[in-house]
Amino acid sequence: MEPLRVGIFLLSVALVSCMYAGSDVVELTPSNFDKLVLQGDELWMVEFYAPWCGHCQQLTPEWKKAATALKGVVKVGAVDADQHRSLGGQYGVQGFPTIKVFGLDKKKPTDYQGARQASGIVDAALSAASSMAKQKLSGKKGSGGGGSGGSGKQADPADVIELTDSNFQEKVLNSDDIWLVEFFAPWCGHCKNLAPQWAQAATDLKGKVKLGALDATIHTVMASRYGVRGYPTIKYFPGGKKDGEAQEYDGGRTASDIVNWASQKVAENVPPPDVNEVTSDKVLADNCDDRQLCIVSILPHILDCQSKCRNDYINMLKTVGEYFKSKMWGWVWAEAGAQMKLEESLGIGGFGYPALAAINSRKMKYALLRGPFEEKGIKEFLRDLSYGRGSTAPIKGEKLPSVETRDPWDGKDGELYVEEDIDLSDVELDDLKDEL
Repeated sequence: MEPLRVGIFLLSVALVSCMYAGSDVVELTPSNFDKLVLQGDELWMVEFYAPWCGHCQQLTPEWKKAATALKGVVKVGAVDADQHRSLGGQYGVQGFPTIKVFGLDKKKPTDYQGARQASGIVDAALSAASSMAKQKLSGKKGSGGGGSGGSGKQADPADVIELTDSNFQEKVLNSDDIWLVEFFAPWCGHCKNLAPQWAQAATDLKGKVKLGALDATIHTVMASRYGVRGYPTIKYFPGGKKDGEAQEYDGGRTASDIVNWASQKVAENVPPPDVNEVTSDKVLADNCDDRQLCIVSILPHILDCQSKCRNDYINMLKTVGEYFKSKMWGWVWAEAGAQMKLEESLGIGGFGYPALAAINSRKMKYALLRGPFEEKGIKEFLRDLSYGRGSTAPIKGEKLPSVETRDPWDGKDGELYVEEDIDLSDVELDDLKDEL
């Protein structure tokens, strides 16, 4: 990388990391959110932001001033919801900045819609604190203060899988599943406190991540292998790692902490999506039905963009798909003119090729990429859509169109059709006159 680019990159990283460093704003993450906000008795003003968001950058100095003014009265925090998407998603964050007020009922935060200046934020916070105090005075109790912050499902201790030295290899190490394993001691007080949270997390994560527990005072072989020296010790086992590789769990000890931490790992381990050619109704349905978004690209005709050109576009789409892989979107492409009903239903045609549209098949709406068909532009377009920004239009006919069944592209360059020359050298013109 060129020195200038390195410098710009390092500067951008420094700016992001210093957004609230050294201020009275509390940096919140999935590992501390439950303990500080949900279980705390204080009223919290929480900003969900993205470092690249211009409006967030404008709000930053005002948010810092408000935090300083409210110190000791109201807690002011900030969540990097671009990095901690699971936490933002938990509270329905679709745009930046989003400000939530966590009052007496921590399970039902309210949206702050007031001014973005420090004075307005302070006034709203003091008003909310006054209201919260009056609610307490009247005998109303909060929903926080030690709750697990789970999904609301009743914890089932049976969802925690009992592990031993004899079954550990088969169940955990030979498995393609993602595992969180607690190494515990029956007499350990911290282990006893963790047990209900561990069971709740196991229930909430069922079908996504397996949670196990191993009594390290009895099954010492595995405890020794993974260097267990204190209790409880929690290890993370990525799926499909046959070498027995494990990582330290460094999250919180409540059910929601565990669920958020594990969910982030699941998102990181999702394989990048394929970019499939639309060759049948089934291909379109498999990639678009029951998906939050389905990304449809119409690439130039093979005669206008030969194999290298087309593969460059497809590889670029795969790169963007990997960037958004945790979203579990569908990705498809078709050659210009090959699926005209699909193009017409998405309003593609007047903007040239390549073209791209994002379909929400649940709402039967689509958004069309108006900017350049390049990695940066597509990422910005899709990122805005994922946060609820951008204009949409109804899909023509309010249903996905039928698709022309065709053979998939063979990966080769296109060739112009050349009509076969007719050899007239042995034809007598007199014979032709007689026929006429």
